[in-house]
Amino acid sequence: MRRGVRCIRHFLPAIQRQEYNHSFSFSRSQRNWLYANCVSAYGHGVDGRVLCPEFFISRALSADVAKVSPSDVTRGGPLVEYERRIAAGELVDGDSCQVGTLRELQRLYDEIVESADACRLDRYSTSDKSGRRRWLWSRLIPQSSYSPVKGLYLYGGVGTGKTMLMDLFYEQLPNNWRKRRVHFHDFMLNVHSRLQRHKGVSDPLEVVAAEISDEAILLCLDEFMVTDVADALILNRLFGHLFCNGVILVSTSNRAPSNLYEGGLQRDLFLPFIATLKERCVVHEIGSSVDYRKLTSAEQGFYFVGKDSSNILEQKFQQLIGEQTAVMQQVEVVMGRTLRVPLGANGCAYFHFEELCDKPLGAADYFGLFNKFHTLALDCVPIFGLHNRTAAYRFVTLVDVMYENHARLLCSAEASPVELFEKIVTISDARQMAPRTSTRSMRKDESNLCVDNELGFAKDRTISRLTEMNSKEYLEQHAAMLAIN
Repeated sequence: MRRGVRCIRHFLPAIQRQEYNHSFSFSRSQRNWLYANCVSAYGHGVDGRVLCPEFFISRALSADVAKVSPSDVTRGGPLVEYERRIAAGELVDGDSCQVGTLRELQRLYDEIVESADACRLDRYSTSDKSGRRRWLWSRLIPQSSYSPVKGLYLYGGVGTGKTMLMDLFYEQLPNNWRKRRVHFHDFMLNVHSRLQRHKGVSDPLEVVAAEISDEAILLCLDEFMVTDVADALILNRLFGHLFCNGVILVSTSNRAPSNLYEGGLQRDLFLPFIATLKERCVVHEIGSSVDYRKLTSAEQGFYFVGKDSSNILEQKFQQLIGEQTAVMQQVEVVMGRTLRVPLGANGCAYFHFEELCDKPLGAADYFGLFNKFHTLALDCVPIFGLHNRTAAYRFVTLVDVMYENHARLLCSAEASPVELFEKIVTISDARQMAPRTSTRSMRKDESNLCVDNELGFAKDRTISRLTEMNSKEYLEQHAAMLAIN
């Protein structure tokens, strides 16, 4: 029996890798950018639009500066996969700044492969102790096992390919390894849910960290962004336990580590986490200034601006639900909570902006919503400023969750995506604007100006994603996804 199990364990990783390669899918931003270059080779889909069934087409990296040496080809990893796709014609010219990041990921890949046994990555050779049992055992015999391999923290501007490059790295690693790729919002929701489950334990964070590290030694977190004080206060201790358990962190962010949670409440308690992050991860900046999400088609899609935009939104919503009748529904979210959906039918939900972003809702509610609905019609999105800063934060989170879940957005708004956030500025932006004088108000010195560093940085990502989500390419991919499901 044991010999049979060992035999299965020997062949299972290869089988899983084959299955994983067949199901491989690249990030939305890089698919959208290349869509126009490949659609002519494929058939037509919904409404006569061209559909591309190959979701694994990746965003371009510069062929002339990204030559892979013969020594690279002899091993595996993201650089080799990149070269294969260049040869297969799946990549075209693009951003040379991403090549340096690929080499960092290749270095990490090589180190992890060489230290796979020491890092305890093989899920079939690890202990079957639960997180709680491991925690109880650690009470008797305290131990620390930092990974011999440092992780990687990638940061850069919006739309520069951070997610695509991290996914390229992640997909090359064997499926029998303890690895996990998740959006940071989703990760923290899971952490808080686990903490609730272990209420009453003397150190529930240690138990949660033990559970997470039992499931995944390699942890890939996308869109690392700290805005919630509750998250900020537990991150240092949580990741202190995770790193002690041997976890290797790979993450992407728009912010450098030193700029995380800048200006946040009780930030002095968060600063030790930044030091821990720098100690356990190599920090690498992607220096590209190109936002590839904005290289999609300039079609308006379902983003409506104007005095009749609400009526148009209602008409489009009715067209999408077809002959079904939209009714009020309830959606389950974490920890037994529910979210009221005013109107829902045929996978489409209809909300007024105030019902979704002016109420005390968060990422957990939005994830629950898009677990059931693939399309959101959002009416009356306002221009953001000092008077509705909290709603702006929720809207940013809503767009992040929609983007992560490949959801479709229909919305009516007071202005274009850029204009919605014009009054949201960072401290640096505010210093460059003309101050109010004693004799008159300068034109740019508006009373509703909102100076907020976190929101000021996050707005660029939201504008970028709104632009992509309303492009022809994104909507065609959404239609193709629905056809598959």
